[in-house]
Amino acid sequence: MTQFSLTDLEAIIDKRAGSEDKKSYTRKLIGKGVGKCAQKMGEEAVEAVIAAVEGDKQELTSETADLLYHLLVVLKISNVPLSDVMDELASRTGQTGLEEKASRPAD
Repeated sequence: MTQFSLTDLEAIIDKRAGSEDKKSYTRKLIGKGVGKCAQKMGEEAVEAVIAAVEGDKQELTSETADLLYHLLVVLKISNVPLSDVMDELASRTGQTGLEEKASRPAD
């Protein structure tokens, strides 16, 4: 199987977001604004959670792919590059998850 990365997906989303292709789902979705993009991301997250709770691995795989796509669309419309997210994750690997969580401001 060919390697495919989130960086590859980000590049595809970037290209399609700026295209003139009227059949592009990405272009249409981004045209509806961040609210709609975030709503779709949330819907996919819920569907992934349901699949996980039900123990449906195939559905979880499919819904997670949808979730990752919609997450990257939200990042795109919000002008947050995936590299910024990856840098944030990398900065957290030097400490335990509990230490990192404790260092965040309280909600």
